Amino acid sequence: MFFSFSLSLIQRVRLIKYLVLVLAAIGAQGCATPGRTTSDDPWQGVNRGIYKFNDGLDRYALKPTAKAYKKITPSWFRAATGRVLANLEYPVTMVNQLLQGKPLLFLQDTGRFIANTTLGVGGIFDVADQLGMPSHDEDFGQTLAVWGMPSGPYFQIPLLGPSSLRDAPAKVPDYFLRPLRYMDIKPGVDYGETVLDVVDARADLLSSDATLESAYDKYGVLRDAWVQRREYLIFDGNPPEQDTDLEALEREAAEAEAQPADAAPTTEPSDSPPSDAPRRETP
Repeated sequence: MFFSFSLSLIQRVRLIKYLVLVLAAIGAQGCATPGRTTSDDPWQGVNRGIYKFNDGLDRYALKPTAKAYKKITPSWFRAATGRVLANLEYPVTMVNQLLQGKPLLFLQDTGRFIANTTLGVGGIFDVADQLGMPSHDEDFGQTLAVWGMPSGPYFQIPLLGPSSLRDAPAKVPDYFLRPLRYMDIKPGVDYGETVLDVVDARADLLSSDATLESAYDKYGVLRDAWVQRREYLIFDGNPPEQDTDLEALEREAAEAEAQPADAAPTTEPSDSPPSDAPRRETP
């Protein structure tokens, strides 16, 4: 067998810990207002340097690899590969649906994963879509946002690209939710899957390169696009509008004018005359 599914005692303990965390998180998250994702960029100087490094790596290594991959593989193969890779990552979405307090979507996504893994032969065919079970995309960064955590400053991660102070550490628990972590597979298969996932995803983005290259400030365009994408995912496709700086100032001014007059500070009357009042001379 190329791989077999088996759990060691340590891995079983980890799974039990995850289940405990799931139950605790559902009870704690309540009705928190989702934390917003902003383009606050106080470390822009460092971020631009990391972006320049990532862009050079993409230009001279990843992009040529993605072009070669797209050239030598037929479209049906790439589509099937993308579905298999997405199916392997789908337990991440399932668990985070539960952490976000969405039990119905958790059950639906669990059914989708089972259908595509079995009837769809490991995800080669998207049987679940034909059965009316659409796909979703959740991660622990979105879960933290649903629990009310704001994004914090934006920053670029070497090799990985755009992220934030909230979303970057959230990649760690997502990594441990991947099924390949708990399969008895040959050394290097997990890393090979990661490399193939990156190349396949980059091949899908080749068509958008011309738009990005035509931008005056590619760094700013990429940052703003990433922020909008995160907001779209966190709010399930319906993000609320954010006030611009001018709108925020106008709202604060309107709130100040709406305060009642008796709220203004008053001074206590004094029995002694003011210092500049004329003195009355005594006869």
